[in-house]
Amino acid sequence: MYHIIINPVGGKGESAKALEKVTSVLDSKGVGYEVHKTERVNHAAEIARELSKTPGTDIIAMGGDGSFHEVLCGIENFENVTLGLIACGSGNDFIKRSGHPKDVNEALEVILAGKTGYVDFMDLGTTRCLNVAGGGMDVDVLLKYYTYKKLKGSAAYNAALMYTLLHTRFHKLRITANGRTEDKSVFMIGVGNGAYIGGGLPICPNAVTDDGLLDIVICNEVKKRKIPALLLKFLKGKHVEDSAVEELRAEEVKIEALDDSKFELDGEIIDDRELNIRVVKNTLKMFVK
Repeated sequence: MYHIIINPVGGKGESAKALEKVTSVLDSKGVGYEVHKTERVNHAAEIARELSKTPGTDIIAMGGDGSFHEVLCGIENFENVTLGLIACGSGNDFIKRSGHPKDVNEALEVILAGKTGYVDFMDLGTTRCLNVAGGGMDVDVLLKYYTYKKLKGSAAYNAALMYTLLHTRFHKLRITANGRTEDKSVFMIGVGNGAYIGGGLPICPNAVTDDGLLDIVICNEVKKRKIPALLLKFLKGKHVEDSAVEELRAEEVKIEALDDSKFELDGEIIDDRELNIRVVKNTLKMFVK
């Protein structure tokens, strides 16, 4: 029996289409399933929390990074759950590094094949993060993105990105990792289990989702005239080679805002002024290729 958690109106209609494909295949194979449709924010977490109380529970999360984030945050008893991912949301960045297929039918085949493995996630005490936690330009773009009412998806994100670049600001942060604390003025920072944000921008290009480490990429303040060249490198994942960029690996990192900076987890802005992140390994069991 598979428990499918899905936002039926997500992904501009793509979620509903994907659900039809999935249920059609399961019906044709005589495989049992139950569909749990979300009705409000954090409903997916509530459903996952209840389901995870039962040993041997197979959950299929259908949606984008936001849906996967909610399901992860809801799981209460990890030893009871195996999680499958079928990407059909407006943002599907995690699977670009995790190796889960983009095609709905192929993603379902992975689940039905039954092979499992452990995937890392980030624990922040009161919440969790599966893909990337970030600050700086990343959040500035999201804040602008949420103001657009007529534009959606990548069009809205690209417009927000252009606006943010024309109004560039730097952020004062205190960063502690590997026993070292430094105050920095940054253009952008990403803490990655996954590698991508914003529909395919490789902020943490060398992140691995099951290596037991966080990839921390810090783009320090640079002269504004140098930002276009840095962003061109960023698009190719080559920004980590720039002298203004630091790339660290650690099991834990602490990031404190020293100004009005905000942070995001899996594309969702949070109000916390401080992030205390540690990687959790060998705990989240997933269906994998």
